[in-house]
Amino acid sequence: MDRTYEFPPGFLWGSATSAYQIEGSPLADGAGPSIWQRFVRTPGMVVNGDTGDVACDHYRRYKDDVRLMRELGLQAYRFSIAWARVLPEGKGKVNPRGLDFYDRLVDELLENGIEPLATLYHWDLPAALDDRGGWLNPDVANWFADYASVLYRKLDGRVKKWATINEPWVVSDGGYLHGALAPGHRNRFEAPITSHHLLRSHGMAVQAYRAEGRHEVGIVVNLEPKYAASDSAEDRAAMQRADAYMNRQYLDPVFLGRYPDELREIFGEAWPEWPDEDYALIRQPIDFLGVNYYTRSVTRHDPASWPLRASAVRQDATYSETGWEVFPQGLTDTLVWLRDRYGNPQVVITENGSAFYDPPRVDGDTLADPLRVDYLRRHLRALHDAINQGCDVRGYMAWSLLDNLEWSLGFSKRFGIVHVDFATQERTPKASARLYSRIVATNGRALEE
Repeated sequence: MDRTYEFPPGFLWGSATSAYQIEGSPLADGAGPSIWQRFVRTPGMVVNGDTGDVACDHYRRYKDDVRLMRELGLQAYRFSIAWARVLPEGKGKVNPRGLDFYDRLVDELLENGIEPLATLYHWDLPAALDDRGGWLNPDVANWFADYASVLYRKLDGRVKKWATINEPWVVSDGGYLHGALAPGHRNRFEAPITSHHLLRSHGMAVQAYRAEGRHEVGIVVNLEPKYAASDSAEDRAAMQRADAYMNRQYLDPVFLGRYPDELREIFGEAWPEWPDEDYALIRQPIDFLGVNYYTRSVTRHDPASWPLRASAVRQDATYSETGWEVFPQGLTDTLVWLRDRYGNPQVVITENGSAFYDPPRVDGDTLADPLRVDYLRRHLRALHDAINQGCDVRGYMAWSLLDNLEWSLGFSKRFGIVHVDFATQERTPKASARLYSRIVATNGRALEE
């Protein structure tokens, strides 16, 4: 059956990265260390002992990378700002050379007709603030708002879309509950405190933007739709706990001013009570919601699995190299759920992509990555279906522009639509980049191929 996949007029097409994953030179020009500087040097925490010391060398090669974006026809670029580049101690004195890097990057993007989308926090807390308790310290919300204000004053107007926090669930779950990510804590009492202070920090950064900025500000969450393994009451309850923990924990406070009831059941004695004024702070009106979508989870009741008493059920499906099921319908379902539960907020897909095996070196002009091509095509069709169902989606940022440091997985997993030879820093667009370029140029019509 013939389908038309043209997207709405003005739909924004781009790609995304994050600072520590691509920039390299983490201590250059007066920058301070981050928690990832420490974490990558903790034995056994990162595959092959990889670090972000060089990564994609974007700090020195940003002009070439912007030129590559222009050649691909990208209209937007979502990047993150390294807090410790701008404020080496996390607060107090600004490092002008660190701030200047982002000033020059934004100018370069605009000169090439590419709209900058800035994320203030993508997991790289200044080490100096971690020494003061990091996300466990209630003062972190003030520190974050002050940092945000520095960027707003410098870049607002040239940057017209700001995201406060990227994926607070990952920060809390990976960094403070399971210890797989920086700062590497494993403490069930710390996880809900971290989540709450992340959301308070978001709220204060939104307030700061209303005082300083004149455009749009929002938050970025990673959403993973949950499906029950069966119709049994136990499996459905397990699904609700998993959904509350990963999805509603970060959206209900922002849009509804409360936490899901299931969190008290999940955390038990580790669940704190918070004052009403905190909920009012978190529930600041936002202009858009950034959604990162990669996969779904099918859950069953599992009394032995803490904290959720739920476990994932593998399906007979295609999986990426990170073990994530390829399930495009989940993107449609997630956006429809957002429409129905939260009043159809304006959404930008701020990340969507996949890691599949790519050769470490490239022969020729283009690297063939058929599984990623298929992933991209199917997920963009699913996105189009959601828009046809009335979901207010304004843009799509492919994850990722470049192969990069995939956090604790090091350089072992490649998400880029552009291949990076880490020995030479040579960039080679993959077939997925060529397809995406055609999709951008035709506002989606190339999906009909």
